[in-house]
Amino acid sequence: MPVVNVKLVEGVFTPEEKHAMAKALTNVMVKFEGSEAFREVVWVLIEELHTDGWHIGGRPFEGPKSLMTTLSKYKDVVETIGGTPTTRKEWAAAAPVLG
Repeated sequence: MPVVNVKLVEGVFTPEEKHAMAKALTNVMVKFEGSEAFREVVWVLIEELHTDGWHIGGRPFEGPKSLMTTLSKYKDVVETIGGTPTTRKEWAAAAPVLG
């Protein structure tokens, strides 16, 4: 029996959206298994976590503000990195850990 575990920030999706998500995930599992009989043994567990349990980049999650802060930092990092590093060593040289 496969278990698909989805963790979401509490209150982001309506009950109807969560039901639709579970149905869609079940359909994906059935498609990959290849048998409609598989549908009855697919479990989808949707867990909602309070925002104080989420952190992005080591900082507490603040909803859309956190997303925008994170995306802008990635943009800054991408602009700082020259070229296209492909190895771990190249990444470490191009984007060193800031202390």
